[in-house]
Amino acid sequence: MSDCVLLGDRGYLSESIQLNLFHSVNIKLETPKRMNQLNYKPQAYVFRKYRKRIETLFSQLCGHFLIRRNYAKTFEGFKTRILAKITALTLVQYINKFIFDSPINNIKNQLI
Repeated sequence: MSDCVLLGDRGYLSESIQLNLFHSVNIKLETPKRMNQLNYKPQAYVFRKYRKRIETLFSQLCGHFLIRRNYAKTFEGFKTRILAKITALTLVQYINKFIFDSPINNIKNQLI
């Protein structure tokens, strides 16, 4: 990746990491600042919207699809199980959007 903007978590506030990314591969790392930090300004709406979407997906993968609980014995088994869980989430979102015309993140709806 190069010449793009990455959205980071509040844990990636290190200016040295941000400068290194920018100077080496021209990546701008956007991290929201905490309210008690110097030079605080609210993050743009579009970034907040995408961050909320990403956090919701991670929460659903952890809560409903139990992505953290994985008893695979090999790396191939691990990849297969993670891919199956992400595919299931994507399929539910597709069904919500194109078949039921409901919000895609409502994954606990009864399908039949």
